Amino acid sequence: MYKNSISRRDVLRHSVTAVAGLLAATHSPPLRAQTLTMAPAPVTPELMQAARKEGKLAFYTAMDLPVAEKFGKAFEAKFPGINVRVERSGAERVFQRIGQEMESGIHAVDVVNSADGAHFIVWKRNGWLAPYLPEEVARHYPAQYYDSDGLWVTTRVWLSSLGYNTNLVKPEEAPKSFADLLDPKWMGRMVKAHPAYSGTIMTATFQIVRELGWSYLEKLAQQKIMQVQSSTDPPKKLALGERAVMADGNDYNLIQLKEAGQPVEVVYPSEGTPLVAGPSAVFQSAPNPNAARLFQSWLHSLEAQQLLVDFARQHSAHPMVKEKSGARSLNEIKLWKDDPAGVEKASEEIKARYAKIFRV
Repeated sequence: MYKNSISRRDVLRHSVTAVAGLLAATHSPPLRAQTLTMAPAPVTPELMQAARKEGKLAFYTAMDLPVAEKFGKAFEAKFPGINVRVERSGAERVFQRIGQEMESGIHAVDVVNSADGAHFIVWKRNGWLAPYLPEEVARHYPAQYYDSDGLWVTTRVWLSSLGYNTNLVKPEEAPKSFADLLDPKWMGRMVKAHPAYSGTIMTATFQIVRELGWSYLEKLAQQKIMQVQSSTDPPKKLALGERAVMADGNDYNLIQLKEAGQPVEVVYPSEGTPLVAGPSAVFQSAPNPNAARLFQSWLHSLEAQQLLVDFARQHSAHPMVKEKSGARSLNEIKLWKDDPAGVEKASEEIKARYAKIFRV
């Protein structure tokens, strides 16, 4: 079912080759034309005045907390008088919370960022998202990174990699592939995150099943793996030396930890590495609609996107962003295609089968 779930449109829209070309030193043009159904919105004095009058906004996000708070503080410094309340949790928990709030008539979320692009398919279908396309996005972003109806914009791109603790594993002995994780020598020495909590891991699990099959995860489950929740947890367990190898998680936390002097190393598996894109959107029922729109515009500006690359160590769809010196570009890594539509169809099956296989 997974092989057939990717349509031609999905391949064009979410092609990893496009992502790699976009984020390389020479940026490729969009792979397809896009007919906008709304006019791009500039940041005007009137919008800023209305946003300051509201004075606050709620940002629901799956970003790790230091990154989300960094964005919040940077926005507050740029636009004094507007407070950003960060509500951070795993993407699947954010999705559940918003669903529960909407069913109860609670309108609390202004802007949302998720690590699971499938959520935006559901929210768009439900009519919960407000059409708002920042002018800078329309001017600079390749068309595959925003909705033609202005309902979402890709805020960040990252990878779900492998990794290891360099104090516990020699480089020549470290796993180089997903297949290597099945070696008996790693039994009881690995850590892994959960797709029912983390959008990154939901997306990565879908891609692993699509490429390697459920039989791979059934074999991996026999390795007595430490199960954690968020994709941010496995890198922390590695740095603390609680486990020697990371079976999934995210690469950007490992990069941050390594730059901070921690004994960790990133591994991009030879079969291919799952790619994850995290969009953001303004909610139709936002209690602070003007502050929400101003934040959505700023979040996808060159200033904020450069902060994403320099501080969060993730990748940006903004073609004017400069990669940090020494950073590995995506076109140097063998990547798997993401497919939010496929994830949306398979998410419940993934949660159920994963829980059964790993007994968690």
